[in-house]
Amino acid sequence: MTDDSLYEHVQEAAAAIRARTPLIPQVALILGSGLGAWADKLAGATRIDYAEIPHFARSRVAGHAGRLVLGERAGARCVAMQGRIHMYEGHSAAAVAFPARVMIALGAKVVIVTNAAGGLDASWKPGTLMLIADHIDLLRDHALRGANDERLGPRFPDMTHTYAPELRRIARGVAERAGIPLVEGVYTAMPGPTYETPAEVRMLQFLGGHATGMSTVPEVVAARHMGARVLGISCITNLAAGITGQTLSHDEVTETANRVRATFEQLLDGILAALLAEGELG
Repeated sequence: MTDDSLYEHVQEAAAAIRARTPLIPQVALILGSGLGAWADKLAGATRIDYAEIPHFARSRVAGHAGRLVLGERAGARCVAMQGRIHMYEGHSAAAVAFPARVMIALGAKVVIVTNAAGGLDASWKPGTLMLIADHIDLLRDHALRGANDERLGPRFPDMTHTYAPELRRIARGVAERAGIPLVEGVYTAMPGPTYETPAEVRMLQFLGGHATGMSTVPEVVAARHMGARVLGISCITNLAAGITGQTLSHDEVTETANRVRATFEQLLDGILAALLAEGELG
């Protein structure tokens, strides 16, 4: 994909999806490791494998189904990625961000990103849900690198309010009313696929990070570039290397995400209902 073909590729992918369903989504959701089952309960769902969508890369990570699902839940029209793609699979940041662009082109004005992350705060237990207040990008590639197409967004997007304050306020209110513990912090993005070393963990803590993962930032950057508002939630699936001295594994990540799935789904449903009630979805 060349820089000058990005807009056309986004439109081609969106057109292929529109040919499968008339639904115009209000919300786009990117569901991380172990969290994709939420999309299985979308009403009137249309399911499309990434391989069937022009220019979509494919996810090959355990816990990521690699499917786009469109339907309704909690009263909202949704398009959800059951699993994302990652830069460590060999994709550029722009390719990782491409599905988010397509979902916004389909009509979504709000993007909710979720991920599994390692905790940098020793007081947080595995299974903690963290509202993303901001992020630090250490991925070594950028979703907007290269020529810019003004049809998609400005050359230099402002990132002051990357994670919309009004959406975070709504999420905090939903969690409080439901009795769901919800911390808030800064997500740090590392390239992977290795987990961070203890020295890198100390660096991230020094920089002000509260959680670390290998995803999310490219999609968020693309969403802000195109003018969508973003809400982010991390599931802290383990404490990062060196904090407990234990060996890290992907099995632990998916097991913890599965354990808190019901709580996560309750929070997500509550957020969608609140967004509708407060007129945030148009």
